[in-house]
Amino acid sequence: MELYLKYLEKYEMREDENSPIGIILCSEKGREKIELLFSPDDKINVSEYLTNLPSKKLLAQKLNKAVKSAHYKTSGSTD
Repeated sequence: MELYLKYLEKYEMREDENSPIGIILCSEKGREKIELLFSPDDKINVSEYLTNLPSKKLLAQKLNKAVKSAHYKTSGSTD
C-alpha cells in the first residue's frame, strides 16, 4: 500500500489536493495484527468491518464514543 500511495503522490496528485491516504478494512480479529505493521506517521488507516450487525445498544455506545473522540481531536477538549 505504501508503494501505491507514493505513486499516487508523485504521479497522480494535483497541487490543490491533499496527500492520499490508504484504508485497510479487516475483521475484529485481524485488526491488531494489521495495526502493528504501520506507525502513526504512515498515511494508512486501519478500521474494522462488521460481519453481523451489533445490538442497538452497542451501536449507540460505539457511535457515542466515536463522536466524543472526534470532538476531542478537533477541539482538544475532553467535554
